[in-house]
Amino acid sequence: MIRFKNGKVITFAGAGCEAEDIEVWTDKDKISFVGKPSDEQLKNTAFEREIDLDGDLLIPSFKNAHTHSAMTFLRSYADDLPLQDWLFTQVFPMEAKLTGEDVYWYSKLAILEYLTSGVSASFDMYFELDDYVRANVESGFRSVLCGAVSGERANAKVLEERYLKYNGIDPLISFRLGFHAEYTAEYGLLEDIGALAEKYKAPVSTHNSETAKEVAECIGRYGKTPTGLFEELGIYKYGGAGFHCVHLSEEDMDIFAERGVYAVSCPGSNSKLASGIAAVTDWVAKGINLGLGTDGPASNNALDMFREMFLLTSLQKLRLGDAAALPADVVLRAACSGSALAMGLNDCDSVAVGKQADLTVIGLKAPNMQPIHNLAKNLVYSGSKQNVRMTVCAGKILYEDGKFFIGEDEKRIYARVGECFEALKAR
Repeated sequence: MIRFKNGKVITFAGAGCEAEDIEVWTDKDKISFVGKPSDEQLKNTAFEREIDLDGDLLIPSFKNAHTHSAMTFLRSYADDLPLQDWLFTQVFPMEAKLTGEDVYWYSKLAILEYLTSGVSASFDMYFELDDYVRANVESGFRSVLCGAVSGERANAKVLEERYLKYNGIDPLISFRLGFHAEYTAEYGLLEDIGALAEKYKAPVSTHNSETAKEVAECIGRYGKTPTGLFEELGIYKYGGAGFHCVHLSEEDMDIFAERGVYAVSCPGSNSKLASGIAAVTDWVAKGINLGLGTDGPASNNALDMFREMFLLTSLQKLRLGDAAALPADVVLRAACSGSALAMGLNDCDSVAVGKQADLTVIGLKAPNMQPIHNLAKNLVYSGSKQNVRMTVCAGKILYEDGKFFIGEDEKRIYARVGECFEALKAR
């Protein structure tokens, strides 16, 4: 057991976002105690380690609810291009050269970065899944795989095979039905994905309405927005997630609210690719579930949830000309709890007994975190990766005070990713 004592805790177990002066104990991969222990409890409990937080803050870890981890190989490779040009002329041709070994090492690089940002889980859409899973399991990192099929109808069978293969393959790994996007999928594939949603009573996740061009072209093809098309085909019947959602119509938002679909905003990527500013305050007003992600490191280019939180709220204030828009507590809850629920990680959304011990310790004894008037606002408006002291996943400390504990030396990872890219260029 591990005891976290003498600190502050934001649990997200209730409706508020207040910090409490309580303890948290973990037993293996679960949270076993939350509160103020009695002398008798302390006397009768043996701890493997007692961590004195010394006034620092413990929160449920951040969850990156949309990313493409192995795209670290294209970080800063093809920047300053519009999305469609970036994707079709730069990204797709390079991705076609990737091997499983490449994905393995570039995923490990991403995991290092997640951990420094207080992230314990990613909702990842990519390929070479055996190697991706190997990288995560070896590192002790949690990941939800989002189906990434595209193209012809026959690929619905591939999606189903992956759904059955990867769910239950390891306690740290799960798989959700999904596909790349409407504009990369044949109509027959979309039909069959709707049928899979019905067959398994399962949610489906996909890129949705990221650009105005994507929406206009879908309307040109089908007379409907992507969301309207997905509704017609039953794709969102059991919920799921839409990634980006920059250009949702009022009708689209009503469908999201009715079906319980999570709208996952990626403000850093949307800004960098000039895709637009999503109407997130409208989502919240309609009762749409909110998640937060970075998108991949080729389009962001960082995997930094602090930057995403700041952009999420600041862009809404700018969009509306209202400094009160989308307050910090809503954003922090989305990053920690909403994102977990968008990924189906219902046991990772709060600090409560029986939940998974996915935790992050934030150091408060730093200039940017003082004085402490409101911790949620400090985290969202002035917090940064430099404040992350520790990241815990499934009860295991994977990052602490600048050191990684993932079974691999970070310098070896840096060397291997460089070698992999040189080999890729030569193919």
